[in-house]
Amino acid sequence: MNYLENYEFWCSANLPAEVKQELAKIKNDDEELKGSFGSDLQFGTAGMRGIMGVGSNRLNNYTVRRAAQGMAAWLAATDLPQKAAIGYDSRHNSKEFAQVCAVAFAEKGIKAWLYDRLAPTPMLSYAVRELGCGCGIVISASHNAGAYNGVKCYGPDGCQMTDEPAAVVTEKISQIPYFVPEIKSFDAYLAEGMICYIGQNIWDKYYDTVLAESISPKTIQNAGLNIVYTPLCGTGNEPVREILGRLGVNITVVACQEKPDGDFKTCEYPNPETDAALAESYKVADGVPCDVILGTDPDADRVAIAVPDGKGGYQKLSGNELGCLLLDYILKARSAKNDIPEGAIVVRSIVSSPLADRIAEHYGVTMRAVLTGFKYIGGEILDLEQQGEENKFIFGFEESCGYLKGTYARDKDAVVASMLVCELAAALKLEGKTILDALWDLYDTYGYYLAKVQSVELTGADAMEKAAKMMADLRANAPKAIGGADVTAIRDYGCSEAKDLLTDKISVINLPKSNVLEFILGEKGSVIVRPSGTEPKVKFYYTAVGATKNSAQELLETMVYQMSK
Repeated sequence: MNYLENYEFWCSANLPAEVKQELAKIKNDDEELKGSFGSDLQFGTAGMRGIMGVGSNRLNNYTVRRAAQGMAAWLAATDLPQKAAIGYDSRHNSKEFAQVCAVAFAEKGIKAWLYDRLAPTPMLSYAVRELGCGCGIVISASHNAGAYNGVKCYGPDGCQMTDEPAAVVTEKISQIPYFVPEIKSFDAYLAEGMICYIGQNIWDKYYDTVLAESISPKTIQNAGLNIVYTPLCGTGNEPVREILGRLGVNITVVACQEKPDGDFKTCEYPNPETDAALAESYKVADGVPCDVILGTDPDADRVAIAVPDGKGGYQKLSGNELGCLLLDYILKARSAKNDIPEGAIVVRSIVSSPLADRIAEHYGVTMRAVLTGFKYIGGEILDLEQQGEENKFIFGFEESCGYLKGTYARDKDAVVASMLVCELAAALKLEGKTILDALWDLYDTYGYYLAKVQSVELTGADAMEKAAKMMADLRANAPKAIGGADVTAIRDYGCSEAKDLLTDKISVINLPKSNVLEFILGEKGSVIVRPSGTEPKVKFYYTAVGATKNSAQELLETMVYQMSK
């Protein structure tokens, strides 16, 4: 069907009056019709994400139900436990979509465990494992603007669904017609026990598990640490404050971003990677004692910080900088206790800072670099777990502000990361140092590794085709030098080949194939290019290495300028 035929199909269906009204409103808006009905919202390894509204290419009760039915059909055909865990965040319709998913599972004879209130994404990952479920779903669009929502899907290990089962779910979804009525209501399944709420006992177990990952819990009380915290109107408010409160952190919450708000009125784009996300926090921090500003995104799987710069303002740290600081703190503390197991590993995504490799090497720990997506870090933990060696996992992080210490969850967790940030800050405060002092110490020790992420936004119905062409052009016309530094090697993850341009030697990349290109500039840095997995954009990840900050900064700026032409 074309978009107009698809629209007429929806109009002819027996839908509630309010849905009919939405359909009528866009009848004469051709662009909206194309956007809403030009295709079906795509299901991938991360589930699906999109703008909420009416139509097959929007997130609504019908597209969510169809996705959940596909998940249920997949699970029912496996030998996995016939149980599913479901969580949801503070966005509009999240609770309703979660209930729609619960009904879809119950209809298939699969018991659905639904969180009894807003819960962070990592708590869903934890619940899948703790309750012994075959899969999980969390309703969230992470850090996207308020118009968006999403369905994130998880496997039995609590890790985001991998390619193989996701492909099966996609096939199952394609066989399910739209508008299949519910057999029974949510309340009916709840009454008969096919749907159950995840109660306070799981919250308390999660809290105890996170606290067990603390390295030096008394440090915080001894330091009298003061933080300003914003949950960015999301799910972090309860668990982050609970954990930090138990450890004695003095917390000032940004009042205008404390309560759930699906419109995110005080922060249009609630992504802690951006400086704008902490704008309200800066205002609050000006009037209270503050050692650290801490912000978690709406589903509390990412955390970012800013610290006083000593000049009356604040410096926001990048995800790479915070990841390296936390890694150094953890390894230094465990090394002092002679507590690093033989064969210990740290995991980072390939687009995260190689400064972490130098830190890991210093402490005699192996670094593993994996594809972008925390599921690949979770996969490394699963491999260790299957060998009975999960204790060898020390820390995992992504440059996009995602961190995990511990194996209790298989997704990034802003709650445990917030605790570690406070421990780090407290330990430094007791030494008479700041987080910025610690960062400069890292750079002085290992060299200045400066990084920048550049997103090239693509528009139009052919946005994905434009992204593919951009990648094809780079493969066909690879630069010989970037920013004045020679390209010494090219790693093409799409064909799993790495070519050393100095020797012409070709080696195999032992990672799943992915549409990613990496241009290595010897010891001076790299440029990695990949299309986004969830949005119409191509991302460029720059790393510039220098003996001084100025030399690294100059190289970084030249690299970005050349690749932007």
